[in-house]
Amino acid sequence: MCARLNSSVAMNPFNYLIVAGILLLTACAQAPLRAGPVQSAEPQAEAALVLPNVELSDELLYEFLLTEIAHQRGHKALAVQGSVNIARKTRDPRLAKRAAQLAFESGDMVKSIEAFRQWQEVEPASPLAGRMLASILLRGGKPEEAQPELAKVLEAEKANLGSGFMQIFQMLAPYPDKPAALKLMRELAQPYPQVAEAHWSVAQLAQQAGDDALALNEVRQARGLRPEWDMAVLLEAQLLQKNAPQQALEVLRRYLSDYPDAREIRLQYARTLLEQKQYPQARAEFQRLAKDSPENPDLAFAIALISLQMNDLQDAEAQLRQALGKGKKDQDTVQYYLGQLGEAKENEGEALAHYREVKGGEYQFGARLRVAYLLGKRGKLDEAREYLQQTQATNNQQRVQLVLIEAQLLREAKRPEDAYQVLQQGLAKLPNHPDLLYEAAMQADKIGKPDVFEQLIRTLIRIKPDHAHAYNALGYSLLERNERIAEAVELVEKALQLAPDDAAIMDSVGWGYYRSGRLDESLRLLRRAFAGNPDPEVAAHLGEVLWVHGDKDEARKIWQDSLKAHPGNVPLQNTIKKFIP
Repeated sequence: MCARLNSSVAMNPFNYLIVAGILLLTACAQAPLRAGPVQSAEPQAEAALVLPNVELSDELLYEFLLTEIAHQRGHKALAVQGSVNIARKTRDPRLAKRAAQLAFESGDMVKSIEAFRQWQEVEPASPLAGRMLASILLRGGKPEEAQPELAKVLEAEKANLGSGFMQIFQMLAPYPDKPAALKLMRELAQPYPQVAEAHWSVAQLAQQAGDDALALNEVRQARGLRPEWDMAVLLEAQLLQKNAPQQALEVLRRYLSDYPDAREIRLQYARTLLEQKQYPQARAEFQRLAKDSPENPDLAFAIALISLQMNDLQDAEAQLRQALGKGKKDQDTVQYYLGQLGEAKENEGEALAHYREVKGGEYQFGARLRVAYLLGKRGKLDEAREYLQQTQATNNQQRVQLVLIEAQLLREAKRPEDAYQVLQQGLAKLPNHPDLLYEAAMQADKIGKPDVFEQLIRTLIRIKPDHAHAYNALGYSLLERNERIAEAVELVEKALQLAPDDAAIMDSVGWGYYRSGRLDESLRLLRRAFAGNPDPEVAAHLGEVLWVHGDKDEARKIWQDSLKAHPGNVPLQNTIKKFIP
């Protein structure tokens, strides 16, 4: 055939310059367009090809050239149609594969399905053709048509069914219709009950579809078939974590008792302990992992954060400095947490030094806020405000944070009017931001501007009608001023409907009932509020209602205990003086 090819070219010297490209594309020099022995870099992969005995005529060569030039020049539809036609004429599996490739690259779903079906017809033994056809059918939202193609792939790969199911799972995992993907996988898995990967794949897709009971049943079957398989253990623990966290821990612990060197399982065990706030046990597991990987800075960093949570500042510092010294962990992150550690140690100078070393990354903005706060705390208010004003915000939420921090610094410096002005300036730029509206309203109330306070709070309620604390703030303000009591009670009751477990709102409703003369209801709510949050102002309210109700001894005890814990609380002191001069 190569001789015949050369004679054809001799008849058309115009084509001579591009023959080399044709030879490379079709591998004609090694594999002629007819049945016969194939010489290839992968003889086993190519040996199964059944090649047609087709004359490479001038017409066929011209069509091929036209197709390839069209492809190179971006005429996708022409290239696809030409390649499909050539493959149909020659029934050459290599050209059928090329046609399928061009159709796939064009994005034409109909042509792609046609081309891959043609390739599959010409080369029925190709598992790639079946997988690709199934993939395209799935992309086109045709799982029912994809199912028989995938079944053929599994039938052809019986010697490696586990790998086949894992590949099919990767195809189905991103499919948007999760129940349809699960149904398809269950149909594929049904003939193979002894294949652990089949059960695992069903379990994964069941989890995605929200059927945790099915997922748990399937993954346990997978584990029964392959008890040593760590991926099945991880999935079972993940499924149990939501509703049975202790069982999840037990699954991981039992596996580790049999396979103590299973690093991924131990890492998941450590993370699960951490999620369940079992900090000493979690730290011990991370320390064991770190002992086996002493150069891993992420493990040292994890141990440091757990130690911080446990208030073991000495170990936290040692681990953070170890992570910093290894130079592999993100240095900005480590510096930020060293700053947090400095604050925990009440060493503001050290904390400032570390925060200033955060030059980029996700913690840079937070570090700058902490620098400003600590400067203000040290009495350097002007420097703190200038530092905030020089801080670049990348979104509105960060812009709001800058305003709120500056206002907080001014409040703590006993400059409430200036704090109000800063909040007003922030509102001028972001007039409908809920956080700014709330803080500006509360500040207006503190400086004696009740009309402005109410106007801002009502604006906030209009913008965000589910803002429980806005209703509570307005209602409680009216109660404190002893104005429009019925309306005030309605407002705080609305707040409690939106946040039924909020102790501060319970206190407001209880106080409203007291103002309305409903002492028994008031006591019931105030006791709940005090149990949930023994705040000195709640203690003041509860004590007052108890006193009026006739339970003076209990009122005295609550006031005295709260005063011992909060000796400087002015509202509590004033309430006590009102009844015990």
